[in-house]
Amino acid sequence: MNHEHDDAHCECPRTAEFDSAGPAATGRRDFLRNAGLLGVGATALASGATVFGPAAAAAADTASTASAPSTDALNADHSGAGVYDITAIDTRDPGARWDPDPENPVFTLVVMPDTQYMFDQDRIHPAPMEASFRYILSGDEEENIVFMAHLGDLTQNGQAGEFAAAGSVFEMLDRKRVAYSVVAGNHDVSGTDQRGATPYSGTFTKARAAKSPSFGGASPDGYNTFHVFRGGGREWLLLGLDWRLSPAGFAWANKVITDHPTLPVIITTHEIVYADDSGTAYLSDYGQQLWDGLIKNHDQVFLTLNGHYWPPGSATLTNTAGHDVHVHITNYQDRYYGGAAMIRTYRFDMRRGTIDVSTFSPWIRDMSVGQVNELAGQEMELTSSVDRFSMAVDFPQRFSGFAPVAPRPARPANKMLVRGTLAYWRFDGGGADGSAVADSQVIRDLSGRGNDLVKENVAGTKGSPLTWSASEFHPDQPGHGSLRFVGQGHPVQGAWLQTVPNAPLNNETFQHGYTFEAFFKLPADWDSSQSAWSGLLSRWGLASEAGKSGGNTDPQEPIGTLSLSGGSELQWNVYPLNQSGASTTWSHLLPLGQWWHVAVVNDGKVNRMYVNGCEEGRNPSTPAIGITTLKHSWLLGGYEYGGVINQIHNGWLGDVRITGRPLRIDEFMNA
Repeated sequence: MNHEHDDAHCECPRTAEFDSAGPAATGRRDFLRNAGLLGVGATALASGATVFGPAAAAAADTASTASAPSTDALNADHSGAGVYDITAIDTRDPGARWDPDPENPVFTLVVMPDTQYMFDQDRIHPAPMEASFRYILSGDEEENIVFMAHLGDLTQNGQAGEFAAAGSVFEMLDRKRVAYSVVAGNHDVSGTDQRGATPYSGTFTKARAAKSPSFGGASPDGYNTFHVFRGGGREWLLLGLDWRLSPAGFAWANKVITDHPTLPVIITTHEIVYADDSGTAYLSDYGQQLWDGLIKNHDQVFLTLNGHYWPPGSATLTNTAGHDVHVHITNYQDRYYGGAAMIRTYRFDMRRGTIDVSTFSPWIRDMSVGQVNELAGQEMELTSSVDRFSMAVDFPQRFSGFAPVAPRPARPANKMLVRGTLAYWRFDGGGADGSAVADSQVIRDLSGRGNDLVKENVAGTKGSPLTWSASEFHPDQPGHGSLRFVGQGHPVQGAWLQTVPNAPLNNETFQHGYTFEAFFKLPADWDSSQSAWSGLLSRWGLASEAGKSGGNTDPQEPIGTLSLSGGSELQWNVYPLNQSGASTTWSHLLPLGQWWHVAVVNDGKVNRMYVNGCEEGRNPSTPAIGITTLKHSWLLGGYEYGGVINQIHNGWLGDVRITGRPLRIDEFMNA
């Protein structure tokens, strides 16, 4: 499919009429017509009630009485224009101190695209940008904004007066020492980053950039900067690149990435991709140069952000390492009020592995209902699929090529023997990966209490239903190894482990409380029709044999079990000493194909289940004291029903620990 350059959806490079002195009166109108903007663009440009331009200096005395533009401007009569006084810019202190939490796993990067129509000769209207900056400075703990990146085209004509006005608004961020970056667009500058001094470089100087707490350095020409900010407990490198890189600029940018080999990289610049009306983005000619000369060969680059074109859109490209690079175009200058300083928020959630994207205008959102006119109401928040969406990013996996997460070191068994440990089993030294557990194998109880395990087979089982696994274990597991149970039902086949006949654990009633812990994983093809109600851990002996006959009693079920339901939910079902029926605790539905830690805690009164250290909601409030025993063995991977083995676990089982007291969460094996 051939995607030709469409002038109606981009800002064309400045012609001879667009020099540092500004366009000729007719040239600007011709430019708008040629760019397809004479309708919506002219309306947006004409909507400002105040002006800023060469006449302002001469009229400084009279301008001192001018007030900063307010939200009333949307509904004002714009038949006349006054002179805009730069001192009237509303940079009021929002009160709160910009103080994001760099360790919070949820943080936000704010992007502001083309604001040029707010800084256009005698059409200066900074109020929308001021409102966006006040939003950034508001200290919203939920958003946790750690960085702001402007994507270029701050001004329409690149004039000194326009930059003076824009630069004054940025003082709001400077005073609070906000981490931010600015790049030049084609309406701010012309040529490459070797162009020399311009009003842009005179306003956004290297010295000014260095005041940002994230500033890492700038290219010798000053048009390219890099920043290192912290969010989600790690550092991120953001490259703010000029509208057009020279060979020296490319060399500088490549070196910056090379000099920070373990940091994930976000690239911001004015042009990389454009999008069609469906929101699908494509590399522009210059974007292809950036891709070939900088992006594709640096696996660290995972996200690029640019303005310049419209409509907004995105694409996912594949770099030379075979990994995803998300490329996004965001620009709203073609919309009502020149985009109203619309911002886009990228909310990183390191726990969910997601970046949630939203687009809105803080200026319009802050208006009272009576101030919002019909067109403004449509721009308050953009909710199309290209403006509000989520990106799934497995951060550890995506960054593993340059910043692998080292597995937590194995911990010695004696370090896991907390006070009250009754039994501790681990499987990290038994045999080669994938080798069968021998029928004669004895797995020692590392607590030293004699609760050793032996292997038992279902009659008629063939092959190797129980094997050692040296490569599979929970990342927070003390022992780096597990057992792979390959069980199935109907008819049941497989092997399990159980405590030896004289094990002290067989007699234990846990009257003063307990904690049962286990690490486990279910395979992605786990089939409930074959494996429902298989047990991770259970106790021989039937409820009927123990004399239990309460309303929720199943006389054929075991007196204690930690099992998996047909829906891969965990169920702790035990018959306490003080009840005639069962006490049952449930987990939520657990996704397949990943490792889990479960802990069931009894404080001498009630049972509570924790999954990955998080308390579940389906815990009973009825008192449950101890666990009934018939002085038979405990089973790992096996489940009894009606006096015979009914199911065998299908999956991996890692370290298992039983403690005769309730443990705190920070005492769990995964803590």
